[in-house]
Amino acid sequence: MGRLWDKYMGTKYPDTGVRPLPAMELRHALLALNGPDVPFAVRNGTPKEGADLVAECRIQELRLTLKIRMRLVPSTREVRTLDERWEPSQDSGEQYGRGPAHAVYKQWEFRKGPDGRRRKVETLRFDTRDVKNPLRNTVIGAGWTWRGVFKL
Repeated sequence: MGRLWDKYMGTKYPDTGVRPLPAMELRHALLALNGPDVPFAVRNGTPKEGADLVAECRIQELRLTLKIRMRLVPSTREVRTLDERWEPSQDSGEQYGRGPAHAVYKQWEFRKGPDGRRRKVETLRFDTRDVKNPLRNTVIGAGWTWRGVFKL
């Protein structure tokens, strides 16, 4: 059951032989991911969030917010992560979800093509892996385990 659960939660282990970095170096590496080329911002977590670091992404056009809360556990060399998302809902306005959050969000509109016909054209695409993959790759590259959880 453990391996099945790990697969569902997105747990990834580092390659054998990778020397684990100290917790502070991993923390600095995750914070160094911030920049103009990434769709998210990594910041220190607040006591209310119960996390050491939080990666947050807001897509205004889709009214979508994605947060990945991360807690560093130096004793087991793992980063426990909780994915949270707030997205629009047709009936209640906003819907909250937590747990593994792989999704691709798209926006479409109709435009006239070169032949004069109306065509459906994709105007916006957002994949949650664009946020999670750089974080997970940094953690695994540092010799730590990336472990998805439902509660931090």
